[in-house]
Formats: sequence, C-alpha cells, structure tokens
Amino acid sequence: MTIWAGLKTRPIFAAVVGSKQHYPLDASACFIVALLGYSLRIMKFAHIFLFVLSLGFCCVGVSHAVSYKYKRVGSDLAAETHIEPGIALMGGGAEQKEAFRWLCGKGNGGDFLILRAHGNDDYNSYVSKTCEMNSVATLIIPDRKAAQEVKVARIIRLASVIFIAGGDQARYVRFWKGTPVQEAINAHVLAGKPIGGNSAGLAVLSEFVYGATEDQSSDADLSSREVLQDPYSKRVTLERDFLKVPGLENTLTDSHFAARDRMGRSLGFLARLVADGWSKNPREVALDEKSALLVEVDGRAKVVGTGMGAYFLQVTDAPEVCKPGQPLTLHNFAVYHAPTGATFDIREWSGDGGAAYSISVEAGQIHTSRAGNVVY
Repeated sequence: MTIWAGLKTRPIFAAVVGSKQHYPLDASACFIVALLGYSLRIMKFAHIFLFVLSLGFCCVGVSHAVSYKYKRVGSDLAAETHIEPGIALMGGGAEQKEAFRWLCGKGNGGDFLILRAHGNDDYNSYVSKTCEMNSVATLIIPDRKAAQEVKVARIIRLASVIFIAGGDQARYVRFWKGTPVQEAINAHVLAGKPIGGNSAGLAVLSEFVYGATEDQSSDADLSSREVLQDPYSKRVTLERDFLKVPGLENTLTDSHFAARDRMGRSLGFLARLVADGWSKNPREVALDEKSALLVEVDGRAKVVGTGMGAYFLQVTDAPEVCKPGQPLTLHNFAVYHAPTGATFDIREWSGDGGAAYSISVEAGQIHTSRAGNVVY
C-alpha cells in the first residue's frame, strides 16, 4: 500500500507505454514497472501454456475418436433367453421375411445384431417390424482400427443373433480378418448361437471365400466367362481361415447364383481349390436371389423363398486343365438343384425334392447332362 500511495500516474504511464517524454522514476515506481513487466511475462507464459494444454486435449480427443457406428432400438439391457443354433444362408435380392423370422426364432426374442462394414441402419426397422426381439441393433465396422475396439467385440459377444448384411465381402476380409471381430463372431457360433448372412454376408460364412479383394469400385461383376477362360485371372482371389461355421467346412458359398449366371465362375473357384492344394473334393452351397437355405444344428436344411432355390456343387474328379492363362477343362462335377420346398442335408450331402445332374467344362465351355444343356 505504501508503494502505491507514492506513485504518480503520469510518469509511470509514460515509462510503461514508451512515451517520448522522459520522466524520472523513484525507487517505488521502478519496482512497479519491473513487477508489471514480470507479470506480463507470466501472463504470456500462462496463455501459451493453456494453448498448448488445450491443443494436447484436442489431440487426445482425436486419438480416441472411434470410427465404428452403433445404432440400437428396443431395450438397452441384454436379454437372458434360451438360444438355439442355426444358419440362415440368403442369396440376395428382396428381403425374405420367412428366413428372418426363422433366424429370429432361433434367438428366442433376444438381441438381434446386424453387422456391416459400410451403409446404414435400415435393417433395424425391417427386423423390428418382422420379429419380436428384445432389441435390434446395427454395428458398422468400417476399418481395421474400428475392428480393434474393445467395445466392438463386446457388442458382438452379447448378441443373441448375428446377421452379416450384403455389400462388399472384400471389406469384411480386409477389415475384420485377424482382428477381435473375427474372434468374437467365431466365439458366437462356437457358443451355439444362430448366425445368418445375405449376399456378401453369405459369401464369408464358409471356410473358403471368394474375397473379391482385387476388384475395383468401377469393375463389373466378375463373370463366369472371365473365370472359365482363365481361373487364375487377377480378380479370382480366394481366401480361407476367416469364419468357422459348423457344417460349412470344406465349402464355398455364393449368392445371386442363377440370376447373375455364376455357375461358370463357381466351377473355376472349385477347380482352383483343388489345383492349389487347398482341398481334394471341395463343395459349394449357392443360393439364387430371393432364396434362402435354413440349416438346423444337425445339418438338415430346407429351401425357402421365391427364387430358383439352392445349388449344391461337389468336385468328383480333379480338373484336367486349371492353369494360369488357359481355359478351364474339367469333367463330372456333381450338381444338385433344390427348389423352394426341397430339403438337403449338408453333412450327408444328399437332398430330397430336387434334381441331380453333372457338369463338365471343355476349354472354357460348359456342358451339362440335362436336356437342352440347361445349366440351372
């Protein structure tokens, strides 16, 4: 207080602001000027410190930002209910209420989870209207970083039913394979819980997968003609060691089968599995659009839907020509066509209510045992 009482405002002001006028300062004034200068430096340092600190908080926030999306409707609490195993294989196209109701029934009113790598949560509304479940949720896992999130794996493990939506199977392979997401899905199946997939979601349920990992966004659908002419075409990318679904071992799955004329490319895929030493007698379960195969725990399955049904392919003889740059040649591939209403046992590999025939390929051209060389 003594210091402030002896100050004259004008000299101090002039000294501080750098006036051209020069006034003598007494000791107390010099002390105040020094104190003010020091205070300004402290304030400047404090501002810098706060700025850096806030920047650090921003960086921390960014580093913990999550890229997955989770949208849930219904109860926030997980249901406790009796769950039954089962597999719903859907061939794409229009949604199939019968298949979804069967899958929901296996979950017995529990928690239905839709998995995607991109897209939206439009399945939430559809499943909620089709089934009575404790909750319906969509979890979008768009990259490997999201697939490493602890919460993502926890959400998957708490689900009663898992359904993998259609889209691009390359995203599922690239983003989920070798991550906790893969582990959580496999744990779900191992625990005896039901699982289903549609289109690309169907493609990744089997032991062997056409991964489409070399496809570009502008590419047309990989055609049968392209594969038959060269089974080692760059776009023929086959994967394994992803999901482990009982009953789909030693098997490839495909969708949109008759609608998109995929028989030829499936023959090429199976021939590759033999030629590359992955399997001596691989099989395929292929579903047409608007068709589904509902598989019970004992392997017995029924075909539902309004499409052309299911096709079951099996290698009986090794391909004669399956080499890079050369058209495919093979003989006596066994095919069983199961239309809607037919049944098939995927463990015994036999059916009822369908028709069996054989297919051969000569230099990339398909020949069947059916009248008129009918493929489907």
